[in-house]
Amino acid sequence: MGNGGAGPTPGAGEWRPRYNAWLVAVSVMLGTFMEVLDTSVANVALPHIAGSLSATPSEATWVLTSYLVSNAIILPASAWLSGFFGRKRFLMACILIFTTASAACGAALSLGMLVAARVVQGAGGGALQPIAQAILMESFPPARRGAAMAAYSMGVIVAPILGPTLGGWITDNYSWRWVFYINLPVGLLALLMAQAFIEDPPYIRRVERGRIDYVGFGLMAIGLSTLQVILDKGQEDDWFSAVWIRWVAVISVIALLAFVARELLADHPIVDLRIMRDRNFAVGTLMAVAVGVGLYGTTVQLPLFLQTLMNYPAMQSGLALSPRGVGAMCAAIVVGRLIGFIDSRVLIAAGFVLFGVSALLYSQMTLDISLWSVAFVSIVNGISTGLIFVPLSTTTLGRLRNEQMGNATGIYNLMRNIGGSVGISMVTTLLARAAQVHQNVLVQHLTPYDPMYLRKLQALRAGLARQTDPVTASRQALGVVYNVVVQQATLLAFADNFRLLSFLGLACAPLAALFARVMPRRIGGAH
Repeated sequence: MGNGGAGPTPGAGEWRPRYNAWLVAVSVMLGTFMEVLDTSVANVALPHIAGSLSATPSEATWVLTSYLVSNAIILPASAWLSGFFGRKRFLMACILIFTTASAACGAALSLGMLVAARVVQGAGGGALQPIAQAILMESFPPARRGAAMAAYSMGVIVAPILGPTLGGWITDNYSWRWVFYINLPVGLLALLMAQAFIEDPPYIRRVERGRIDYVGFGLMAIGLSTLQVILDKGQEDDWFSAVWIRWVAVISVIALLAFVARELLADHPIVDLRIMRDRNFAVGTLMAVAVGVGLYGTTVQLPLFLQTLMNYPAMQSGLALSPRGVGAMCAAIVVGRLIGFIDSRVLIAAGFVLFGVSALLYSQMTLDISLWSVAFVSIVNGISTGLIFVPLSTTTLGRLRNEQMGNATGIYNLMRNIGGSVGISMVTTLLARAAQVHQNVLVQHLTPYDPMYLRKLQALRAGLARQTDPVTASRQALGVVYNVVVQQATLLAFADNFRLLSFLGLACAPLAALFARVMPRRIGGAH
């Protein structure tokens, strides 16, 4: 393992695949898109899954949690596993495990069977993201890595956005089981293309196999799985008010600290954390957490806003958000071409500023906003995400040697996914609590001494009294007022959350100056 120094070593940086790099890109991106899609496609199907398998909504959420836990454990270990088994063999095994587990998920007869299949599916899918990113960074010459990362961003950015829409359409028109069955033809095609076009570079075969770091892997598994459970179940059980969460948090902190110490001292670490000595990689990994918070925080809130406050059906809310994916794709394609000519740090800073602006526009949404207004802001938000993702990936990984790519991409993707889990937990917690705070403030105006409130209440009573008796009309009028208060309080809570995401984006923009400049046309004698 290297020490995170800049620039490729002779020989390693000159290797190129025998096949066209775009054939390689399609081969690895099929599996990646399928895997990332599965992190969100099952969300909207949870009520149907719970009803079909006689489970409570709370129990059904383990369908999501179990996948994320096993996914997080495999992500950072993907480089070591690639070196131990051979990357092509490991990639094909992961695709096969993921596809087979998808079939088992669709055929599950009980919640226990489904959760077990999701654990296996998450383990198989965990390595697909970092392996795909590493292969793309190695297969394309440095001058074209922006285009490679644009292709990669199609899966990582667009799939979580399309997931809920696709899942809702499949569930409504067919069955929740087809949410998993659709992976079968894609997985089979990905397996055939990986066999045909993927190859192991020479330096992968030279990876030191050594003694398996069982202690490091065990500490990592305990630390990451407990962290993921806390983030997923925290709001449901009122965070640290629950004794079990306090104990699990202590276990997670101890395990993760011990894991870091172990990996820094071990001769053959399962995750080489010494790579963090590279400045660009350290800064980029920190910013990847912010990208995860912003991407998933926005993705979770928008469908909730449209469905709970605007009463949009699932399909219509998905269509309102689909322009976000279009904006992200277009921006990624354009930025992939511009990245060789414009300083990546400028693009990253501009992307975070634009994200802050889009989140601020979201915070100004009202209950009479039109579908087209939501779609416009979604396009701006998608453009900002595409503008950030491509240059951030190339700048973060651009000074590393090819031998370090597998290890680096595992850590980088893990931190972005953890950021996503933090973002989801953060926005759902703040949404529930801010709504209560705003509700307490609003009800202070509903007193007999407020003339405007009295006039509105009397008008409601008079209107309802034409349809029922005065006592019932009085109760119904109070119910209408209370529903309006709850609705307004929830709207203000959404606005607060989007403002926080806006501040996050604007605060991250100056951090782009901490990167050392990467000159893609000169690295390793690129074309």
